[in-house]
Amino acid sequence: MSSSQSSCIPFGFSETAVTGFVYHDEYLKHDTGWMHPETRKRLTAVVEHLRKTELWKDLQHIAPGPINRQLLATVHSEEYVEFIDQACRSGVEVLDQGDTHVCRDSYQVALRAAGGVARAVDEVMAGKLSQVFCAVRPPGHHAGRDVAMGFCLFNNVAVGARYAQQKYGVERVAIVDWDVHHGNGTQHIFYEDPTVFYISLHQYPFYPGTGGREERGTGRGEGYTMNVPMKAGSGERDYLQAFEEEILPALERFHPELILISAGFDAHRDDPLANINLTEQSFSTLTRMIGEVAARQAGGRIVSVLEGGYDLQALARSVEAHLRVFVKN
Repeated sequence: MSSSQSSCIPFGFSETAVTGFVYHDEYLKHDTGWMHPETRKRLTAVVEHLRKTELWKDLQHIAPGPINRQLLATVHSEEYVEFIDQACRSGVEVLDQGDTHVCRDSYQVALRAAGGVARAVDEVMAGKLSQVFCAVRPPGHHAGRDVAMGFCLFNNVAVGARYAQQKYGVERVAIVDWDVHHGNGTQHIFYEDPTVFYISLHQYPFYPGTGGREERGTGRGEGYTMNVPMKAGSGERDYLQAFEEEILPALERFHPELILISAGFDAHRDDPLANINLTEQSFSTLTRMIGEVAARQAGGRIVSVLEGGYDLQALARSVEAHLRVFVKN
């Protein structure tokens, strides 16, 4: 679909104008152990909070199946996928000698997380839904082609991008990553690829140590990676300036046919793992900004995928604010 064809649909409006919500109870089986920040409580907090609002009934609820290994192989090596499978089966508890904890169920849960994003892509590309939020875990944006890292096993957003390209012939996919940590895995996967524009704004310098402005892609992909480092202590004004002056113009020039959001909410001022001072209203504003570009360029098509967010109340409120933009437009 050309950008001129895509741009005629106002943000949030289609024949159905329905927002999807991907979730499955199996996501709770990924057990990271006592006191780990990436806990099942993150999803239960989101779901329990949303159930108490009128928003819950306005969402189309989607319980996805697992993705198949052939689709994973478009992003990860077969050897890596087999390593994750066997490690979980054997009872390994830490994959990367650091913070990526797993249990025996984690491989199957991770398959269903990636499957949730693929299902969301199906729904928006078929025109059945306008936007979809994927409340999945484990998160994905630190996972590289052959590397588990930063709580991440499979790169859910990267799988969604490749799936959209291979199944639906989407020529230009944009990924906007506002998680407070740089999505080094996503960047690495698409670093030489001009068909996927990866944009990240993140606290810097900070974990995982990547994401400087000089990292812009290489080869044919040069210029299709954009990093916007944010200093510790940055707030909404700084983020809005970055969006208005850099990110939104770059998105418009790229003419994406589909926008994916790596929606980490750990840039919230209450989050314990970072030092950025956004609020749930900030995420609402950023969502609307991306939505306006999606309306002009991508027929309103957005798939948003949960990444970080480790203060349970702040996470739940931020997801609500994010979804309300989709539902009310």
